[in-house]
Amino acid sequence: MEKGYIQIYTGDGKGKTTAALGLALRAAGRGFRTYIAQFMKGQSYGELKSIRLIPEIEIEQFGKNTFIHVDQAAPQDIQMAKNGLKKAKEKMLSGEFNIIILDEINMAIHFKLLPIADVVDFIAVKPGEVELVLTGRRAPDELIQSADLVTEMREIKHYYAQGVTARDGIER
Repeated sequence: MEKGYIQIYTGDGKGKTTAALGLALRAAGRGFRTYIAQFMKGQSYGELKSIRLIPEIEIEQFGKNTFIHVDQAAPQDIQMAKNGLKKAKEKMLSGEFNIIILDEINMAIHFKLLPIADVVDFIAVKPGEVELVLTGRRAPDELIQSADLVTEMREIKHYYAQGVTARDGIER
């Protein structure tokens, strides 16, 4: 594989995780291996079932199946996030994966589950050939500065405003 870059998908619009999963799917078609660590997620999302059918992609969740609020993180939430970053680092340094996706890592920082310094340190040890993707709203400036590609998803119109909740197979 060629040089790996750092990508960030952020913003208040829909599609950040979907874009990262699309990249993993495209890469699998070329024989590349992807490891995905999902932070703050413990629910049964549709991608979990689908991805398990693709041997080139490995996915793990590091969160509970309930939502937390800012400044209300329990010690268990913090420990799960730390475990996720540690596991992702092991996978990144193993030489087995071409792409590492830290899904919702930006929100894990925002919710104070992880100090930004830990994520900056993670980026600093990224092997040159590994592609690193970070997703989630509110990407911190420190991460944006270290990225090679930053895409902001901006909501223009969303059916949530009409009371439509997350639908199986579309949003979860």
